Amino acid sequence: MDARDTELKKELNATLQARRELGEEYESALVDSFMEKVDQRIDGAVERRMRRQVAEQQMAAARGTRSPVTTDSFGERFGFGIISLVMAIPLSGIGGGVAGLRGLLVAWIGIVGINVVQAARTNPGLFRGWRRRPAKDGDSWED
Repeated sequence: MDARDTELKKELNATLQARRELGEEYESALVDSFMEKVDQRIDGAVERRMRRQVAEQQMAAARGTRSPVTTDSFGERFGFGIISLVMAIPLSGIGGGVAGLRGLLVAWIGIVGINVVQAARTNPGLFRGWRRRPAKDGDSWED
């Protein structure tokens, strides 16, 4: 546990003690005050992380190397797939209910399109092998 966690724990204990002393009528104000401190803490952590990433990118650019590619974890890909399937249910219902088969098709084309873009973003070389190239003699096509 670092000093910031100890400080936040002290703030929480102080907020709880103040709530006991002041009563329930001040509970909302006390919770808002504590949450503001937590938000400031999170904002500071995000700002430090962003500054570090920018500094790393600047160092990589100065060295002439590419910045490291961030790869999505399996959990992120799995979560994206689950969310898109969950969102497909109401989108299908709305599209089908409002515009019939056309609305249903538009909804599913949108869902598939978003998933294809996400797949291409996380795997840049995924669709490179799908292009057809002319054969060396120029008369026929090869895969």
